[in-house]
Amino acid sequence: MGEVSVVERFSRVADEQLLACVGASDGPRAFGAFYRRHEDAMLLFFMRRTQNPETAADLTAEVFAAALESAHRFTAGKSPAVAWLYGIANHKLASSRRRGRVEDRARSRLRMEPLVLTDEALERVEALVDAELITQVLQRLLAELPADQHEAVRSRVVEERPYAENSARSHMLGGGHPPTRLPWPSDAAG
Repeated sequence: MGEVSVVERFSRVADEQLLACVGASDGPRAFGAFYRRHEDAMLLFFMRRTQNPETAADLTAEVFAAALESAHRFTAGKSPAVAWLYGIANHKLASSRRRGRVEDRARSRLRMEPLVLTDEALERVEALVDAELITQVLQRLLAELPADQHEAVRSRVVEERPYAENSARSHMLGGGHPPTRLPWPSDAAG
């Protein structure tokens, strides 16, 4: 039970503070929170650039190992922690392209075992990519809608506001007419 509260506590801490904690007694938990927060985005970053799940996973592991090793050198206020992390990522990607392989020096220094991806892990990476592609298509389609319809869809689907609230909100904002009622799968159920 105490572990859950520690995880929750770190989930609300800014990236810069998490990196500042790495050398302290809570360092592993702080870096774990930083890792969990950025792992999926980093995998997607490398998948877009390599088109290879194994390479993307290796690069992601190497980036976080290098970030863990150099967290004590991160200077808060100079740039956001996420920019610092992507700086490491760009460096590792360029290095792997020059060498023709993913470097593993940081992982070796930390005595991390070589990364072996299971079929389940590969499916997870591919699912992340699929979800990102769907999001991009939906964002493009939403952008093509007239402003009032865009707002109605965003409010109902993204914010999950009930139709009655959307209608009242639209009227208060001067829309005059409630937004067009969009069919919803639960409508057919009763």
